[in-house]
Amino acid sequence: MRHIKLNMLTLSQLEQHLSKAAWILKGPVDAADFKVYIFPLLFFKRISDVYDEEYNEALSESTRRTILTEYNE
Repeated sequence: MRHIKLNMLTLSQLEQHLSKAAWILKGPVDAADFKVYIFPLLFFKRISDVYDEEYNEALSESTRRTILTEYNE
C-alpha cells in the first residue's frame, strides 16, 4: 500500500495563492480604476448584511410572538 503525504495549506497561503490566480486572470488594474471593482462589491456586501440582520430580527420577533401566543392560550 502506498502512502501519500498531503501538504496542508494555511489560510494565509491559500489567500496568497488565490490572490495570485485572480491577478493572472484579470491582469493589472490601474489604481484609479480599482474603485470600479471594489465599490460595487462593498455595496452588495452591505445590502446582504442589512438583509441578514433584518431577516434574523424579524424571525426572532416572529418566534417571540408565537411563544407568547401559545403561552396565553
